[in-house]
Amino acid sequence: MRGREETDSEPQNQVSTARRWAEYLVAVLGGNIVYLAIEPGLPTALRHRMFQIDAGLAVDFVICVGLYGVVRLFRGSGLHRD
Repeated sequence: MRGREETDSEPQNQVSTARRWAEYLVAVLGGNIVYLAIEPGLPTALRHRMFQIDAGLAVDFVICVGLYGVVRLFRGSGLHRD
């Protein structure tokens, strides 16, 4: 069993919970803004209808996940400063 000293200390490369939630927030809000900006140009089948699970919701999800990947990529590139 690990001691209290081990569980309370954070490794230097570990990201705080608040920062991780901030990354999620940026990805979700930014992804929704991007989706809403491109939605008028999408075919009707790819537009989201409120309170339904459809292809538009999947497109929105993919955009948010992609933006989260970009956020993590930029965050990861800043960790390796010497």
